[in-house]
Amino acid sequence: MRLELTIGGMLSVHAKHAVFTALSAVEGLVHAEVELGRAEVMHDGHASPVELEGSVRAAVEAAGFEVLAVRVLPRTLPTI
Repeated sequence: MRLELTIGGMLSVHAKHAVFTALSAVEGLVHAEVELGRAEVMHDGHASPVELEGSVRAAVEAAGFEVLAVRVLPRTLPTI
């Protein structure tokens, strides 16, 4: 499962690193790409969408930022 997060309050590279570090603690997360103001995460699928959104929101908020929006992204096939 892939989620795109819009994150408020991220104004520096330090913020980007703080969010990435916080997301690394979410169980089952296999990939995270963090930019200023947004993040895209990929999960192994062993949690429901509601559980995953709650875990990701909690991690971002623990880093001191606010999740403004969450969008479920379609799965993509790997490129060969």
